[in-house]
Parts: sequence; C-alpha cells; structure tokens
Amino acid sequence: MSLFIKIVRQLAFYGAFILIWKFLFSLKIWPQYQFPSPEQVVAVLRDGLYDQSLLVAILTSMKRLLLGYFVSVVLGIGLGLLIGKFKVLDETMGSFFVGLQTLPSICWLPIATLWFGAGEKSVIFVVIIGSILSVAIATDSGIKNIQTIYLRVGRTMGARGFKIFKEVIFPASFPSILIGLKQGWIFAWRSLMAAEMLYVSLGLGHLLSVGRELNDSSQILAVMAVIVILSILIDNLVFGLVERKVNRIWGAIGRS
Repeated sequence: MSLFIKIVRQLAFYGAFILIWKFLFSLKIWPQYQFPSPEQVVAVLRDGLYDQSLLVAILTSMKRLLLGYFVSVVLGIGLGLLIGKFKVLDETMGSFFVGLQTLPSICWLPIATLWFGAGEKSVIFVVIIGSILSVAIATDSGIKNIQTIYLRVGRTMGARGFKIFKEVIFPASFPSILIGLKQGWIFAWRSLMAAEMLYVSLGLGHLLSVGRELNDSSQILAVMAVIVILSILIDNLVFGLVERKVNRIWGAIGRS
C-alpha cells in the first residue's frame, strides 16, 4: 500500500510539473529556442533514440561513470578505513581530505590533461577525484562514530583482528558509508558532466555542449531529463534497496 501511495504521489508531482511547464510556455514570455515546450523536448528524445545518438551518448557516459565510481569506492573505503584506524593519518591525511573536498573537481581537469592527455583517461580521473573524497570522509566518520559498547561486546565474544573488523566495525559503520557512497555517486555525475562538456566526446556532456552551441534549449533540456531519469532509476533500484535493508536492520524510524 505504501508503495502504491508513493507511486501516486510521484505521478501527481510530475504531472503538476509538466502542466506548470506547459502553462509557462503558453504565456510566450521567452522565445521557443530559449524555453521550449514539453512536446519539443520529447521530440528531441524520440529522434535521439531513433538515430541512436542518444543511446551511444548514454552508454559512453555510463561506462566512464561506472568505471570511475568503482575505482573511487574501492580506494575511498580503503583510505577511509586507514584514516579512521590510525591517528597519525587522521591528523594529517584526514584534515587534508576535508580541505581538498572544497576544491571543485573540474579544477583537476587541467592537470589531468597534462598527465593523461585530452581524452578518456582524463575524464575518468576527474570522475574518480570528484567521488573518492566523499566516500573516504564518510567511511572515516562512520568508524569514528561507532559506539564503544559494540567493540567491547565484539572483543568479549572473542572477535580479534580482521574478525572484529568484519563482524563489528564494518557493519556498524556501514550506514555512514552508504551515505558517502550516495554522495560520491552524485559528485561523480557532476564531475563527469563538467569534464565531458569541455572535451569533444560522445557522452551526454558533449550533447549538452552541442545544444549550447546551436542555441537549442530543447536538446539541452532533453539531455538533462535523461540524466535525471537515470539518476532516479539508479537511486531507486540500487541505493533505495540497500537503504531499505539497512533501515530494517538498524531499526530506522520511518517517515509519514
């Protein structure tokens, strides 16, 4: 029943959004090339699917995104565990990571170009840098916020070394790590679009740049819609499922 209500709410929201969009378009406040109608955006999506240019862009961007995100997750969790475990790393690398996170990931693009050239490797590097810090900081925070009683109980029951990490530390810190994984995914998307918009490539960011150069807001909004749809799908099908499982395990209080 709750799932049905959720779907109804979402349909009502998006329906109202489209109606407001159509109403604003009917007022003719802006020219069509600046503010297109929903029908024009849908037509661009249909044409992009028909000639497969949109499908190629989606597959290209998703390949870069998933590769960069996977690397950032592996390295980020590893670094976060080390920072949370060793005080000397926390006092040095930990504070450095917090300061480094304020630096927009696109700032890494010039140095990435010098290191890897203007191509695929530079884009993936920017995605990794954009995502890894969120994962590492969240992992570190999760370890620091573990209640001491969990560690005492684990040691009392004979957990030592890797076993206490596997059965106590990692499970107890996972809710915080999950938040970092979700934030890292968001930052990975932002980093990818910024990098692709500056490089001539086949990705979604390149389609945004083409739309800007052609003064075609229909294409820009169509690509933005694709990004939003992909994000919603992944959030519901991946992060949403994991979050619900974590909430059941940890007894999180539901929202009305």
